[in-house]
Amino acid sequence: MVNVVGPRSESDIVVEDVIVVEGPAVVGDVVVGDVVVEVVQLDSDIPLPDYARAADAGADIRASADVTIAPGGGRALVPTGLAIAVPEGYAGFVQPRSGLALRHGVTVLNAPGLIDAGYRNELMVLLVNTDPVQPYEVHRGDRIAQLVIKAVAQARFVAVDELPSSERGLGGFGHSGR
Repeated sequence: MVNVVGPRSESDIVVEDVIVVEGPAVVGDVVVGDVVVEVVQLDSDIPLPDYARAADAGADIRASADVTIAPGGGRALVPTGLAIAVPEGYAGFVQPRSGLALRHGVTVLNAPGLIDAGYRNELMVLLVNTDPVQPYEVHRGDRIAQLVIKAVAQARFVAVDELPSSERGLGGFGHSGR
């Protein structure tokens, strides 16, 4: 663990009082960087989630079965052949793959799908086909979504008689303009 409060040497890179370091760093009580997520390969032919590029936030997850998703809003719960143990203090977020959405109109219906730290069953991805005409064929091994692991806080909710004022106030949908 690295707990950085200021520059340690002239070779450290400082950007608005943030030092860029290799490996994990501590921000408050949260370790940022290397997070170990244990994975059981329920299907040994399906690879572990992997990042296409070193700086990517989302790791690709793949289908472990062939599935046809009907056009016009057809849905399918697609198995991944993986079960994961997200560490306490973190959550997994299943996100759509932009290429599937752009080229085929296929996206994650409940995006982002939330994986709580206590969940231990197989990851399933709920896909929807928004193309009005073409069915979409998911093939075993296809990259179907991205998994993002993020530190999360568990809130303490407190009942009050009145909320503090804010710049936005009571403005809701559409109040921030185009």
